[in-house]
Amino acid sequence: MKSSPILAVVLIILGVTALAYQGFTYTTREKAVDLGPIQITAEKTHDVPLPPIIGAIAIVGGIILLVVGRPKA
Repeated sequence: MKSSPILAVVLIILGVTALAYQGFTYTTREKAVDLGPIQITAEKTHDVPLPPIIGAIAIVGGIILLVVGRPKA
């Protein structure tokens, strides 16, 4: 089986997901206070936005891979 159709489907799925969620969030822990044996940590949330153009490019790229990868009859 060729990898081109698989890659095309993965790109389309990633593009639709990027358009649906428009970004992701992750949390990190940082030391707020460090007084010898006493340590206080704080959780900090970071947002990473994904522009809709990235999702659109992934969908178009996947469709192009599907069309180009088809055998000509």
